[in-house]
Formats: sequence, structure tokens, C-alpha cells
Amino acid sequence: MRLTRKPAWPKGRATWLALPLALVLTPAMLASSSVASQSSNVPAERRSTYEQNGVALMRVIVPDQAGIDRLEQLGVDLAEYSRPADGGVEVHAILSPQESKDLRDKGVDVRDAIADQTDVTQLRQERSQKLSTLAQQAQGADTLTPMRAEWFTSLPDDQKFLSVEVKTSDTAATNILTATWDSGPGTAPGSGGTATMSRFTDAGQYMYHRFNTPLPLTSAPSKLEITSTSGGSITVPVTKWLGEPRKKPSPHYVSDFVDHYMDPTELYQRIGSLAKQFPKLTQLVDLPNKTNGYRRAAQAQFGTAATSTLYVSSKAYGSEGGNGISVALTDPGTAGAPLTVEVSGKAVVVKLATNSSGAVTSTAAQVVSALNGNAGAAGLLSASTYRGDAGAGVVAAAPATALTDSLQAPATVARQPFTMQALRIGKNRDGSKPGVFLYCQEHAREWVTPLTCVETAERLLRNYSRDATTRKLVDGLDIFVLPSVNPDGGHYSMYDFNMQRRNMTNHCGPADADPARRNSWGVDLNRNFSVGSAFDGYTGASTTNCRSDTFAGPSELSEPEAKNEVWITQKYPNIKFAMNTHSYGGYFMWPPGAYKSAGRELLPYADLGTETYFWAASDHILNEVQKWRGTAIWPGRTGPVTDVLYSAAGNSADEHWYSRGIIGWDFEVGADIYDPATKRFNAVGFQPGFAEGHQEAMEFANGQIGILEVALAYSQDKKTPKSELSVTARDAGATKFTITVNEPATVYYTLDGSRPTLRSPKLKMAGMREGSETITVDRTTEVKWFSVDIAGNVESRYKPDGRDNDYRREIVQVR
Repeated sequence: MRLTRKPAWPKGRATWLALPLALVLTPAMLASSSVASQSSNVPAERRSTYEQNGVALMRVIVPDQAGIDRLEQLGVDLAEYSRPADGGVEVHAILSPQESKDLRDKGVDVRDAIADQTDVTQLRQERSQKLSTLAQQAQGADTLTPMRAEWFTSLPDDQKFLSVEVKTSDTAATNILTATWDSGPGTAPGSGGTATMSRFTDAGQYMYHRFNTPLPLTSAPSKLEITSTSGGSITVPVTKWLGEPRKKPSPHYVSDFVDHYMDPTELYQRIGSLAKQFPKLTQLVDLPNKTNGYRRAAQAQFGTAATSTLYVSSKAYGSEGGNGISVALTDPGTAGAPLTVEVSGKAVVVKLATNSSGAVTSTAAQVVSALNGNAGAAGLLSASTYRGDAGAGVVAAAPATALTDSLQAPATVARQPFTMQALRIGKNRDGSKPGVFLYCQEHAREWVTPLTCVETAERLLRNYSRDATTRKLVDGLDIFVLPSVNPDGGHYSMYDFNMQRRNMTNHCGPADADPARRNSWGVDLNRNFSVGSAFDGYTGASTTNCRSDTFAGPSELSEPEAKNEVWITQKYPNIKFAMNTHSYGGYFMWPPGAYKSAGRELLPYADLGTETYFWAASDHILNEVQKWRGTAIWPGRTGPVTDVLYSAAGNSADEHWYSRGIIGWDFEVGADIYDPATKRFNAVGFQPGFAEGHQEAMEFANGQIGILEVALAYSQDKKTPKSELSVTARDAGATKFTITVNEPATVYYTLDGSRPTLRSPKLKMAGMREGSETITVDRTTEVKWFSVDIAGNVESRYKPDGRDNDYRREIVQVR
């Protein structure tokens, strides 16, 4: 019982067999006394009392990856979504009208909105774009290397699609690749259609050619020819991607346990309730690091121009007394009055200075100094000028203004630090079974993802007594479900600012902490880890801009939420598998997830055997996703993060894999949906209408169950792999060969006659998404080798650290 790799083309594709289951704003705009609420469609208890300034999910066109990096340096809030488009790269940014104007003034191509603040449950659509880079020099003869050619079915109504990837040795932009395909076995070449392919580049480097989006088909092709304007040509078979028959679920199996978007308080109450109902199968694990909490300092701002504006922030959190403070700026009404501060309880009154004519003369800087220098006032609050301005402008009198933290969650959401808990599920929770860590909502605005974790937990526990397959999973595994990694940010997204991505910890200094920037504070938890981090020079996060939506924090693992993830994987070393569920776009990914832009220096790929295992597992897991309603995750959105999305410095999957060897995947739920009428794929956004969000939660809960099935198969795998040496070419004075294995496995080999061990060279990948390398020898050579599968089974029970000779050997002749 194991993952088995198809020996047929395309290389790198594996399948599952024998499974036991079938912003710069003017102070006038920021005056706290004139704020607008969110859409009336948002429930009253979730409306913000602060103006969102028309924030919208906008399309932005940049020419290449450097353009994306520039936006990140500017602190632009980018969605985790990009794809090629005419003219460069389309990314999606959360921008206010003023921010859009500021970017356009800087020459950035900011286009139309996908969705705005009128209804946060509507689709957040995004348009597609293409990646385009500077032309590269042709690299010799035009040799075409096929990587993938697959057709598949997806929504709606099992529409067929074609996906192709091919690499050319002539990487110049002037070299055009064209794909032509038949309409099935025995049909004429070209009868199915023809299309020009697009160059895919990343970090300034050519990767391969592909279709920007899968092409709709009327019939399934069997063969495809790729030709280039440089003269290359190759014909390859077209295989099917996914598509196991969708079976009706067992009449005894129950599912569909979520009926609304839930805030983190509800999510944790839900897993707590499950623990009480199923005490023999569960326990709650308290994670040791409490979050900062859903809380903020209370603030108020005064002034209408930068030079005369100041703001005050309470020393205590708003929920702990800060909301009861008030500040008034008064004109004494007499000539020659000094600047004074009076404090009575929590009421602070600033009497402004006047000149001999009775006109107010106090500047913003002087008022700030007076407030901070008064012992009574300084015990209650701190004052700052506006965004680092010198504050030389004269302030105006203002009536008593109450400081407020502006948080809108109901009283059911506690304001104090939050204790995160994992629901541990398993009949045997003693560390003897392989552990699987399922965690969701690292990013606050991704409302569908925690529903996926909750749905999975519900299915496992409520089907245990009625479904034999579920019982095998719970009996054979040790499962940890963390429904929301980011409870503070999740609450803020649900009730205050739906586009909040980060947690709520404010690491900004006074120049960046005025009330209007309240939506720009926090740390991107999926950039706060210690492997491949921005602190080590990797791309995809900021270490300097505390308002960047990919702010990595002040240091690696600075945030309690990230520390908790690491703690659980260290506390329970039996955890061998993990799944980090995000949204949106429909991706299935694994490490490496980061690179350094200069030279596109990657974190190391997994070895060939592990990479093949990732692909083999994906075949089963994504089939399970598809079985719910037919959604197919595209081949081009399946693979290592750096191959199919971008560089995400300091992400959690890299942390768990490179530090502790945990085989981890990333879901991006919310696959694009094809519209037959427009013949376009439409993005679904972070918070689709619940009808769509519900479907996404259901299908990706299927996928999480699929991961558990992969883990169980791993635990039961006792069969040894089998390998074969195959000569691929014979030339005068040289012979080429490779070694294939009947399942995902790592091959160790020697060419010098020595006994192969775990220190011997490994068979490598030929290239990204290309399968095993070909080895060339220039003289007759005895090749000695053995293979080891992912579960540690060694071919022929050979003991590489012993003295026996039960390895494979074969003589490769050179003429």
C-alpha cells in the first residue's frame, strides 16, 4: 500500500494506486469626527465606525517580478495571487482611492477595481495577467523539453481543459512556441486546435512556456505537437490529470457541518464542544504562547493640516481603561495666557497659549511636549505629531474628545490575550502513531480556511462509529487541528476591516501609529518563521516597513502565533505531515517556498524521491478535492511554491520541512471558476458569498481527509521499492542511462566500483518539473545502487550501513 509513480511520460507526474479508499492621507480626511460606516449589507455589529476610505481590491499591472518587489517595498497590501497578463504581471492590491492616486503618481499602472467595500461577502474577482521579462540571448540550438501535457475536467459541468508546459533551449523572447493537438485517438493532427504558448519567467529568469490559463476543449486529445519559430519540434502524448470517478458517498457517511462564516471565538468554541462530546477520541492542547489579544490603545486625533495635527494614544488598552479618557484643546479667551495642561480623573484639558492680542499661538509640537511632560497626562496617554512632522503649525481649539480603540466586535469576543488550542484527534494519542498537523487561517482575511479545518474535525469524529474508513484514520493516526492560527487578526477582519491579513501586534513607532493607519499594523505570520526568511535575504517579505502587508516582524519567530506552530511540532515529534490552508486561487504547493532574487537562489529542492512523493500524493489528494463538486486544481498551480506562485520568505511550510523534516503542503482554496459564456476564468476572492465559500470548505475538507489517507498509507507501507536501470542513448564513446523506481524513492549509486551507502551520490532531478536525470559515462562502468522509499523501506532489504552486498548492480557498456 503505497504511492506509485507512473513510468510513462510526462516525467515528474505520479499517481496513487491501491489506496484502501475508493498610503498618504491628509489630516482633514482623517478627522475622527467625520467617519463613514461600511456597507449597510454588513451586519450592524460588524460595521466599523471608522471610514474605510473606499478601500477596494484593485488590479495593478507591473512589468515583472521587480515591479512586485517595488510594490512590497512601498508597503502595498498585495493579495496572495498573481498571474500573467498582457503587458506584464497582474497583481491584486487593497487600496484606498488616495493610495491608488499616489501609486499612479509614481507611475504604477493601477487599473479598475474587482471589488470594493460595498459588500464584503461578494466575489473578490481578479483579472489575469501574463509575466513578461526582458528578452534573453538564444542559448544554442532549439531543443524542446516536454514537462507536462495533460487534459482534465473541472467546473462547470465537467468542462474539459488542456494544460501544457514545455522548455526550450532558445529562451529569446523572439522564439515563439505553438501547440497543436488532435481530438482523440486516431484523429488528424490539428483537429483539436492550436494555440500560441506564453513565456513564463520569474525573478528575471526564463522558466518554461505554458498557457496562461488552461484552454477549454470539446474533446480529449491524445497527442500534441509543439513547434518553435527556431525550428524545434516535438510530439508528446496527452495524459489525463486527476479524474477518478466521483462516487456517491457511503449512506452512513455524514458531512456538511458548517453553515456560516465563523469568527475565531466561534471556531475555538466549536472544537471545545467536540472535545467534550468525544472525550475518548480527543483532547484539547493549550498552546503556551498567548496572543497579544483583540485589543488596541484608545486614540484621538486633532488638526486639519499636517503641521498643526497631533494625536494621542492611551497608555492602557482601550478595553482596560483607555476608552474612558478624554482630551480637550481650549482657547483661554485671554491675552498672554501660557500653555498649560490640567488633569481631572481621566479628563485632560489643554489650555492653549495666546499672544498679546489673544490669538492662540501653541503649535502641535508644543502641545505634544506639554502633554508628554505633564505627569498626570503622561500617566494616561502619550502624544505625537502627525507622521513625524515637525508640528510647527498652530493648533485649533477642539472640544473634549473621547479616546477610543474603535474595535467593533461584540462583547462575546474577549479583548484579553487569546489562548490558542489544538484539537488532538486519535484513538491512541501517545505519540506511537504518525502525526498530522492541519492548521488554518494564518492570514486573517481568509474566512473560508478555518471552516475547512472545522469541517474536517467534525467529519472525523461524527463518522468514527458509522464509517469503517474513518475509523481506520482515527485509529491509525495522531491528528492535530488548529482552526485559526491568527485569532486576533481574524476577529479584526470579521468585525473591523475585512481585508486585514496580519495579526494585531503594532510594531510601528509614533510616525506610523496615528489612528488612520490602524488597518496597517501587524505581522504577516506566514513570513515570521526562521527558515528562508527575509532576515536572511530571501525575497517576499519586508523587515523594515512595519506597514507592509508582508511585514516579517522585528525578528524571526517574534510572534506568539508563530512560536505556537513551532512548539507543537517540537512537542510532538511524531508529526510527520502538515497542511497549511490558505486562500485564494486554487493551488496545491510544497517546499521550497523562498528564493533570493539575485540569481534566483532557491532553498534546496527535496531530493528526487521526496519530490516524486509530493507529486504522487497530490494525485490522490487533488482527486479527493475534485470529488466534491468537480473542481480541478490546475497542473500549473501544483508544485513547489517557488515554481507556481512566488517567493514567500519565512513561511511555515519551509520552517517545518527544513527544520524538522515534516512533509508539508499548502492549499490555496478558492479555485478560479470558468465562465463558458465569456470563456474566462473568474477569481472568487478571500470572502466569497457563503454559498461559494461553503462549497470551497467542503471540497478542501475532502482534500484534508485525503492527506490523512496519504499519512495512513505511509504508516502501513512495509513493501520495499524495486528499481531498474535503463539505457536512454548510445553514442560513440558515451552511453546515457537513468534509473527508474516503481514508487517514489531516492536512489543512491556509485560509478567507481565502491559499495553504495547513504553517503553516496543521489539520483537528481533533470530540472524543475522534469523527472529523473540522465547520467552519462564515457567508458564501460559497473553501476551499483539501491533505492529507499519515503517510509524508509530499502530495496531488497539491503543494509547500507552494514556489510552485505544485496544492492543492485549492472554493467553499462560503452562502445
